[in-house]
Amino acid sequence: MSQQFNPWITDDGSYTFFSEEFGQTFHSKYGAREESLFKYAIPTLLAQKADRGHLRLLDICYGLGYNSAAALSTIWRSNPDCQVEIIALELDRTVPSAAVEHHLLDDWEQPIPELLLQLVSDGVVNRSQLHAQLRLGDARQTIDRVIERGYTADAIFLDPFSPTACPQLWTIEFVNRVSKCCAPDGIVATYSCASPVRTAMIAAGLSVANSVCVGRKSPGTIASFDSTQLTPLSQQQQEHLQTRAAIPYRDPNLTDSMAKIIVRRELEQYDCGRETASQWKKRWWNKYSNRQGG
Repeated sequence: MSQQFNPWITDDGSYTFFSEEFGQTFHSKYGAREESLFKYAIPTLLAQKADRGHLRLLDICYGLGYNSAAALSTIWRSNPDCQVEIIALELDRTVPSAAVEHHLLDDWEQPIPELLLQLVSDGVVNRSQLHAQLRLGDARQTIDRVIERGYTADAIFLDPFSPTACPQLWTIEFVNRVSKCCAPDGIVATYSCASPVRTAMIAAGLSVANSVCVGRKSPGTIASFDSTQLTPLSQQQQEHLQTRAAIPYRDPNLTDSMAKIIVRRELEQYDCGRETASQWKKRWWNKYSNRQGG
């Protein structure tokens, strides 16, 4: 039986869906709209770059369409004449169609709801303001067509379910594919600050930094080949990326199951000989206590 998606209200008054398959909501319970703005549209500097007159976006795990909606809103408020290209990757049409059916995009200013409705229904938009494609299928395969096209994005939104629930789209191999779609000064943004995710980004040649917290203590992550756009991680955060917890997920052929990817990482962690996260935490707590005279 296909999964039914019913709107769940979040703390900022916007709605999301709950995935029975992954046991998680599609957006933060603290605010779906706020997350799309503050974890994706704003930290990728779209408002500042809109004066270029043309921007390219890659929206991985398009879902309800909120991240693309937030991006378009941010860009066109800064420069109404900016032309935007979007390639959106999504497993199938079920979730975006449910978002349209429940009118979840209607709160964004026009013509954004109209354009994204066309994207979901037709799979393509060709307007003066927006050229967009919705590519359906496993992102591990569909991203290859983006690379083959030579499409490099000013902003990439990486928004799968959490690494523990969907490691397939957080592996070192997939993140490397993502990096090939990033313009030299483009920015990759994700809600996750998980150390294996950041390790995979660094392995792809990207520099990483924190984005703001939205309703919780943990920040998101932004990454770029151009480190001048980023505030470096603290020494404490950098050292956390050397712990056992930071061993990345691996999927050599980009075809493995969730279970196989998780077991492979657990075996690598067991043999790595690195400091554990608890040892790292204790060491830094002792440093803090000593500075405080404790």
